[in-house]
Amino acid sequence: MTTLIETIRAARVWDSRGRPTVEAEVRLSGGATGRAIAPAGASRGSREAVDLRDGGERLGGMGVTRALKAVDEVIAPLLAGRDAADQAGCDAAMRAADGTATLSHLGGNAVVAVSLALSHAVAAARGMPLWAHLADVTGREALVPLPEIQIFGGGAHAGRRIDIQDLMVMVPGADSLDEALEVTAEIYRAGGAIMEAKGRLHGVADEGGWWPDFASNEEALETLCEAIHKAGEVPGGRVVLSLDIAASEFGKDGRYRLALDDHEMAGAEFATLLSRWCRDYHIAAIEDPLAEDDRTGTIAFTRAEGDRLQIIGDDYLVTDAALIKAAVRDGACNAALIKVNQNGTLSGALEAEQAAHAAGWGRIVSARSGESEDVSIVHIATGLGTGQLKVGSIARSERGAKWNECLRIARDGVAYAGGRALGNTWWGKA
Repeated sequence: MTTLIETIRAARVWDSRGRPTVEAEVRLSGGATGRAIAPAGASRGSREAVDLRDGGERLGGMGVTRALKAVDEVIAPLLAGRDAADQAGCDAAMRAADGTATLSHLGGNAVVAVSLALSHAVAAARGMPLWAHLADVTGREALVPLPEIQIFGGGAHAGRRIDIQDLMVMVPGADSLDEALEVTAEIYRAGGAIMEAKGRLHGVADEGGWWPDFASNEEALETLCEAIHKAGEVPGGRVVLSLDIAASEFGKDGRYRLALDDHEMAGAEFATLLSRWCRDYHIAAIEDPLAEDDRTGTIAFTRAEGDRLQIIGDDYLVTDAALIKAAVRDGACNAALIKVNQNGTLSGALEAEQAAHAAGWGRIVSARSGESEDVSIVHIATGLGTGQLKVGSIARSERGAKWNECLRIARDGVAYAGGRALGNTWWGKA
């Protein structure tokens, strides 16, 4: 098996929002190739890796000519002849060449596409799927993940029509991935039917969930529970709710303003509201309940609710091992969202995931709002046995590609994580 890097090239492709992004192709001297496409986020933590965009008026400033140039003129010569199997070494070399904490010189989009393509190329050279390669090099048990699926979009993914960013469901009570997806599809269909009957069906948001048209944030929660009932399920039975609050989008300096409700409140009042929602609406997981700058509030909320809720850090942790270790020491959060492009490299994301794993935290591998047919995150979640995957809704092909890849891997005999991925935060009763 030869895994020396022969060539790396980049190309402009398009994401699910009709914006350009970077695809990297790595060819090894033995003939194996790997490709990967960089995703892009809309709701972003201030400390995450940043995309290199062209600016100006063309394509709304979102062009990637500069990022492609970074791959062709800097990254490709830098890595030529190196061993692609040394993922950490190659990623470190790119970080050193960039020289910034957020990869702003070469571009997080350029670096992450190459980083992921390296792993695909090595897996191809070994004659195995990426999930199997990752399970082998990390020593983890491969598991097909429990889906976390958006029914209603919001926040930055839906023109800020409601403040809550993602209203999702999980089906930890399902016996198989296929069953979990079928139940979720019925809930999704019911949610659309309810919106249509009320004259509020206006298409879908960035990640495929129904476009929100609600008078209040709480009406959105009520409607999701109504959809679960309409689908023949019971909230808090084998189906539970999950929220991404994305509080950094509307919270700052300990104050939170829900624009839809026309209400501003201090962090303690907001946390009390979230706690009530979690109890009233059978919510088992909540992401970024407080803003990324609200360390005190996040610690307090975790202390109050961490025994019964999965409290997930996204903007708060930005897939950074050092931040996760600090949060563990603080007692802030009990689960980490893992976004490879948020970190900028695969090896950095794996370090972050390992830090959460070592602490006994939940780990949820996540897509972004700007996605493509790339299924790398499915293989990462499966190979590391994280147990959970969040890719948006069950609609739109860039989302479906990932759920369908999960189904293929399950058909190959990989065990399904199911409800055990939630540990004791899922009570499993109506």
